[in-house]
Amino acid sequence: TKLIRIILEYVEGGELKTRSIDLLALSPHSDVVALVEEIQKEEPLITASCKEHVIRLVQRLQEKLGEQEDHKFYLFKVRNIFKMTLEILRVSVEIFITGSYDRTCKVWDTASGEELHTLGGHKNVVYAIAFNNPYGDKIATGSFDKTCKLWSAETGKCYHTFRGHTAEIVCLSFNLQSTLVATGSMDRTAKLWDIEKGEVVFTLRGHSAEIVALSFNTTGDRIITGSFDCTVGVWDVVTGRMLHILIGHRGEISSAQFNWDCSLIATGSMDKTCMLWNAMTGAHIATLTGHSDEIMDVCFDYAGQRIATASADGSGRVYNAETKKCIAKLEGHGGEISKICFNPKGNRILTASSDKTARLWDAATGHCLQILEGHTDEIFSCAFNYKGNIIITGSKDNTCRVWH
Repeated sequence: TKLIRIILEYVEGGELKTRSIDLLALSPHSDVVALVEEIQKEEPLITASCKEHVIRLVQRLQEKLGEQEDHKFYLFKVRNIFKMTLEILRVSVEIFITGSYDRTCKVWDTASGEELHTLGGHKNVVYAIAFNNPYGDKIATGSFDKTCKLWSAETGKCYHTFRGHTAEIVCLSFNLQSTLVATGSMDRTAKLWDIEKGEVVFTLRGHSAEIVALSFNTTGDRIITGSFDCTVGVWDVVTGRMLHILIGHRGEISSAQFNWDCSLIATGSMDKTCMLWNAMTGAHIATLTGHSDEIMDVCFDYAGQRIATASADGSGRVYNAETKKCIAKLEGHGGEISKICFNPKGNRILTASSDKTARLWDAATGHCLQILEGHTDEIFSCAFNYKGNIIITGSKDNTCRVWH
C-alpha cells in the first residue's frame, strides 16, 4: 500500500505550521466531494472558503492515480517529493550531515557517530542538503518552507537565509569552486545564489514543471536542471541563459549528472531509460536500455569511464561510457533501488534499497561483495566517505548507520 497525503500549510501565532492528511481511501473511483466532506468534519483547517481548492487538489491526485493501473506514474512523485523520509545524506571528509522531517539538519562525526551540531531554523521539512565539497566547511539546506540556508560546518552558525522561491525546494548543489549554491524548486525555477553576498544571482526560468534534479559541471560554467516536464536544461552560469534543452525522454526526469571532464551528461527517467548527451552541443549520443521499470538514480565514476543506473525494478546496471554497452548487472535486491554511487577509486558500487539493505558490488563484474543488513525499514540514501573506507546509510527507520 502506498501512502498518499496532502499537506496543509497555515499560520498560527505568527508561525508557519503544517498538517498532513492521509488519503488512504482515495482511488480512481472515489467520490472526491464526499471524501473531502468527510475529512472536513474532522479537520477544522478546511474551512468553507478553501474547501473547493482542496477538492480540486484531490481531483488532480485522483487523475494521476488513474493514469496507470499500477499507479507508478504518480507514486514516483510521492516517493521523490513528499515521501516521509527522515534523513538524506551527503558525506564530506570527517563529518556527515542528515536532513530530516523534524525540520533540522544534523552534523555528525563520521568516526565516532556522535552528533556535533543541530542546524535549526527551518519552518518545514529539510529535504535537500549538501556540503561544499571539496572544502567541506559550509552546508546548504533546502526546505519545504521555500528557503535555503547556508551554514558553517564547523560552528553550526547560519550565514544566510536565501528567500525567493514560491514553492518547496527539493534539490540543491554547490559549484566545485564554492562560490555559488543552486536550488531547484516545485515552483518550476532554479536559482543561483552568491555564497559570500547572500544574494540571488540568476533565476533560471524555462521548465514547465517542477525541477527535481540539478548539477554543476566541475569547471563551474554550466549547470543542468532535470524536470518533471521530461526535459533537462543546460544553462550558462555566467549569463543565466539556457544554452540547450535536452528533449528525448518520455517520462519525468529523476536524475541528471555531468561526468568529471564536463564532456557528457547522463539523465535518468521514469521512461525506464538512461540517456547520454554531448554536454557542449546538447546532442543526443545514446539511450541505455535494459531496465524494466523507472530509473531512480544515475551516476558516473570519477574517471568518467562507467555509468551506473539504479531502478525501481530492483536492479542496477553498469555501462561502458565509450561503447555504451552494459558490462555488469547488479541483481539481488528484493525491492527498488533509490540510490547508487561509486567509491572514489571507481572499483566498487554501493546501492540503497527499499528491501532494508544496502549492497556493495564489484563495479567490473557486478558480483555482490557484501550485504549491509540491520535497518528495519527501507534505505533511501547511501554514500562513501572521502577516502572510500567508510559507508553511511540513511533509512526510513529514523536512523543512519556508519559502516567501517
